Amino acid sequence: MAIDQVDPPLATQPPTVAASMLTADSRLSTTMKAIVQDSYGPPASVLRIQDVAKPLVSDGEVLVRVHAASIHTGDFILARGLPYFLRFMTGVRKPKLRIPGTDVAGTVEAVGKDVTLLQVGDEVFGWCTGAFAEYASATEDHFVRKPANLTFEQASAVGVSATTALQLLRDQGKLQPGQTVLINGAAGGLGTFAVQIAKTFGTEVTGVCGTGSVDMVSSIGADHVIDYTKDDFTKGSERYDFILDNVGNHSLAATRGALTPNGTVQPNGGGHSAGRWIGSMGGVIKTALSSKIERRQLGPSIKTQNGKDLVALKALVESGKVTPVIDSTFPLSRAPEALGHVGEGHARGTVVITM
Repeated sequence: MAIDQVDPPLATQPPTVAASMLTADSRLSTTMKAIVQDSYGPPASVLRIQDVAKPLVSDGEVLVRVHAASIHTGDFILARGLPYFLRFMTGVRKPKLRIPGTDVAGTVEAVGKDVTLLQVGDEVFGWCTGAFAEYASATEDHFVRKPANLTFEQASAVGVSATTALQLLRDQGKLQPGQTVLINGAAGGLGTFAVQIAKTFGTEVTGVCGTGSVDMVSSIGADHVIDYTKDDFTKGSERYDFILDNVGNHSLAATRGALTPNGTVQPNGGGHSAGRWIGSMGGVIKTALSSKIERRQLGPSIKTQNGKDLVALKALVESGKVTPVIDSTFPLSRAPEALGHVGEGHARGTVVITM
């Protein structure tokens, strides 16, 4: 299973309310509905909807009324708390952050006195902590104004997955016009962004997916589509300048065999699980070690969400070159079911929670 690795969002400062900045509606209630998690386990068992305190905003923060929040694989992994080594970062016995979710789109409800780029009423998208709730807050650099040509559901999908795809292709792959690129796992949340972003670099893109996703992957711009249930790209005659492997269902040696002499492969956290303690980290470590020997294999990379890349992605969206693919939407009350669907690994595009 591919894991989108990102730095956790910036911690918020102790809140102080800039009351003059609050809209009248936001003063009516000090509580909101949110998905909360007080233990680790299957999403259906550990996630529940509850009334909690509405976030307050410090001087440099904005409060967003959430219209939609998207789910990525990392959300499912954090809910389960597996592999165990992750708990040293997320909370040993229970999650440090009680409300899950990071990718969000909504309307600015309130702003702190030091906020200069956004104002009440702005429609925005970005990232925060506690996205699976009616309201969320973060510093203003976490948000960008929403493209007019996207719905809130689509805008919420432009988060971890899109940022990861951009950084892997641009910074790791260093794609150039005319190159041949293969995206293994082209139908998932990250894969659908990767196919479209790779095309913006002027490359020839081949997507690998299951039978039910062939038409969709072709419709978002892939020049060629391989149905992995019928053909194995590692055994074909085609060679690629860059392979982004979101699945890890082949050995590293077999994947490298599908490269051109100067081609490179970027593993993205996939591979077989090494158990409940370290999970796919065994594969990540193996990748890191072999990348020191194999010049055509890139090592693991740390992906971070940042405002600069959100602006770059917004430009691609507004130009019509990238459009988020939505697998399905679920109301907030069905968030546990939504995370379970993502965890099954068969979503075509991004799964979104709506408020």
